[in-house]
Amino acid sequence: MASNPAHTALWPAPHAGGAVHATVHVPGSKSVTNRALVLAALAAEPGWLRRPLRSRDTVLMADALRAMGVGIEEGVGPDGSGEAWRVIPSGLHGPATVDVGNAGTVMRFLPPVATLADGPIRFDGDPRSYERPLHGVIDALRALGARIDDDGRGALPLTVHGGGALEGGPVEIDASSSSQFVSALLLSGPRFNQGVEVRHIGSTLPSMPHIRMTVDMLRSIGAQVDTPESGGEPNVWRVTPGALLGRDLTVEPDLSNAQPFLAAALVTGGRIVVPDWPVHTTQPGDRLREIFTEMGGSCELTDRGLEFTGSGSVHGIDVELGEVGELTPGIAAVAALADSPSTLRGVAHLRLHETDRLAALTKEINELGGDVTESADSLHIRPRPLHGGVFHTYDDHRMATAGAVIGLAVPDVRIENVATTAKTLPDFPDLWTGMLGN
Repeated sequence: MASNPAHTALWPAPHAGGAVHATVHVPGSKSVTNRALVLAALAAEPGWLRRPLRSRDTVLMADALRAMGVGIEEGVGPDGSGEAWRVIPSGLHGPATVDVGNAGTVMRFLPPVATLADGPIRFDGDPRSYERPLHGVIDALRALGARIDDDGRGALPLTVHGGGALEGGPVEIDASSSSQFVSALLLSGPRFNQGVEVRHIGSTLPSMPHIRMTVDMLRSIGAQVDTPESGGEPNVWRVTPGALLGRDLTVEPDLSNAQPFLAAALVTGGRIVVPDWPVHTTQPGDRLREIFTEMGGSCELTDRGLEFTGSGSVHGIDVELGEVGELTPGIAAVAALADSPSTLRGVAHLRLHETDRLAALTKEINELGGDVTESADSLHIRPRPLHGGVFHTYDDHRMATAGAVIGLAVPDVRIENVATTAKTLPDFPDLWTGMLGN
């Protein structure tokens, strides 16, 4: 890995000389784009996906579906209004090999799809992908009638021997380590002969907004889904078998990827406008409006989009982040620059993300002079004067953007492998320097 210049290069994080004022067009949501690709591939008719995110994770998803026989044509939408992908479902088939990279959505959402293919589908990926939990999906699919070879690892690499159909029905899983286990089964559930009834039996369930996103998107293309919120049993989701409609879907901006830009306004006392911020959304990033307001900012949804303004001071926060864990690195970066301590709770599952994010944040902030301690499921951050240095990213896009936020307020921060931001936020360095007017 060290031979790749993108991994060894140090990016000088721009230092803000004053308040940042900018309008930032945030690219589309990875979570929405990859769910939409899966659902369109399983639909009974072609559909359009407008303003999709083009990033490493979404290209991996599109290429994986193409390998299994799905047609995905990239171009301009039918009315000429910007980039759109035409998804043309066809008979899923193997043999095929899927590269999941280190994308949780690809490694978890596609094995259920592969059970519907005729023939074997092999899944492989980056070395880190071998360490990320997949047992919940593998065990559940076996219980529903699938044949999977994983040499007993409960992880990648593996081969799904698709039989063209899956019986489906009720299944129990422990999704404590990732809500994606639930979403994976729900997305393909309408195509199973009996649909699927997913019963979560674990002690906790992180990232519930992502399950609500899955349910909303299923319903939008004709699936019948019963959920705990709609009067069903707690921790049980039922998807009825049936055809999915080909639809014209527009991807929302990725609100979690708006985080570093909103943080820029907060830590510099400036103002950032993010156009097209949705009034109603299931994206976890929408919580930023509340969290960053409590930390010293103010925001307003206007015709221009979300206008977020920093007050010139940053306050610590004691906050439960179990449902929105992906926001933790950016919040930790802001908290390290605050005027009082912070505690970020309920984020034990972050140890299983692209890297162990709690350990990584503790190490990197402390090496810049910070005072961060970690417990099993929390980070405790006591602000101290920070100094420059190298901020390592561990091939984790959200570590890279967290380092960039610190660099706004701390001179001479250099970020190792900023190119890892391409996983979900293409052209981040250009967006960041453009925001600063550089």
